Amino acid sequence: MLSIKQGIDSLVRFIKESYVELKKVTWLSKKEAVASTLVVVILIIIMSIYIGIIDFILAKIVSLFLGGRV
Repeated sequence: MLSIKQGIDSLVRFIKESYVELKKVTWLSKKEAVASTLVVVILIIIMSIYIGIIDFILAKIVSLFLGGRV
């Protein structure tokens, strides 16, 4: 029974300390969050296109060596 009470006490302490730490966080503004998300989406699109082109070229090279159709 004592260990359950200790577990609950440490859980409550953890939640209180987490709340205090979250109050210290500097959160992004909506404008900053949208701009950061846009940068990430654009980079993902660019990298996807780049990897797709490299994959296509390598598939063609492998098919030339193996004599298959890709």
